[in-house]
Amino acid sequence: MKIWLTRDEALRELKVRPQTLYAYVSRGRIGMRPDPDDPRRSHYRAADIGGLTRRRERGKRPDAIAASTIAWGEPIITTTISTVRNGRLYYRGRDAGDLAQSASLEEAAALLWDNPGPVRFRLDGLRLKGQGTARERAFVAIAAAAAAGHPTYGRLPAVLREEASSVAAEVAVALGASENSDVPVHSRLATAWKKNRDTADLIRRALVLHADQELNSSTFAARVAASTGASLAACVLSGFATLSGPLHGDATLRIRSLMEEVARTEAGAVIAAHLASGVAIPGFGHPLYPEGDPRASALLEAFDPPRPFEQMISLVKGEIGQLPNLDFALLAMSERCRLPHDAAFSLFALGRCIGWLAHAIEQAATGQLIRPRARYTGPAVDDAGRQPDFHLAG
Repeated sequence: MKIWLTRDEALRELKVRPQTLYAYVSRGRIGMRPDPDDPRRSHYRAADIGGLTRRRERGKRPDAIAASTIAWGEPIITTTISTVRNGRLYYRGRDAGDLAQSASLEEAAALLWDNPGPVRFRLDGLRLKGQGTARERAFVAIAAAAAAGHPTYGRLPAVLREEASSVAAEVAVALGASENSDVPVHSRLATAWKKNRDTADLIRRALVLHADQELNSSTFAARVAASTGASLAACVLSGFATLSGPLHGDATLRIRSLMEEVARTEAGAVIAAHLASGVAIPGFGHPLYPEGDPRASALLEAFDPPRPFEQMISLVKGEIGQLPNLDFALLAMSERCRLPHDAAFSLFALGRCIGWLAHAIEQAATGQLIRPRARYTGPAVDDAGRQPDFHLAG
């Protein structure tokens, strides 16, 4: 899929005159860059043009507008927390990749929660220590916290922000961090995993880069829970449940299987097999970042990926033109640093927990219930709302 279109291609896609194309650019609705081969000409962002085309084809039909919001469609919730603009992710106006250069997860939390002062993930009495894997421990601890939590409805944002630090601490401890709130959580994880300072810094970067990403599936689930007045822990539990799916937080499992297949055969053969079958290559491409996931770049630039991962990056880029996404970068980092097998999920969950809490606090402040309607396509009903009588053939 092309990322940039020429002027003639853009005009054909939009079916408009040049003046209209230039008007879209001047209003910021279509991104533009100079043609690398001829600076006198311009290229136009294909994703922006595709979005305009889809909106025009959809028209003003309410059902079409509603349907378009479900999968990578039109914005449906107002937020001040994060956004994706021109292929970059921003936390309250700050570039997430730049922030990850030096910020801790606690500092990212202060920003995303709009906290006036520093944040420390301090336990307010661990409710229940689970057994088993990090994921199992986290589910048990957060479920217990959710059962005992206080509703968010009607409570001040300042009070909720204070409680959020305790919920984040419970998640961190359940995922393996020590209870010492005087030390940044990335250092606490590195110590628990017996890793050095360099690895601790990579853990820090990964956590910050995972902290939020607009209205992803798990964040939407957390906001829906918050809209009912559920406790912050219950909102986080909703996020955890959604994150656990293979199309979201467990995407690294599919990438791990891919890399194990590469180890058994070789990268070129694996890529060819995916192309022949029409199955997308896990860990590459992202609908929000047609020119490459900037979060992946921000993480990958901080270490040398293992050779098989480097080969896959090079070959997939050369064959398909796709770049690695953050899931791929996270697994490459976990393998390079020899982190525990479930570390990728733990880092994703702990980092994203900060975003869930930010969105839960913001949603609670609105006092508005999120309750969409469903478009019914089942058996017909009559005008009075009764299902028509039917008779079985005798």
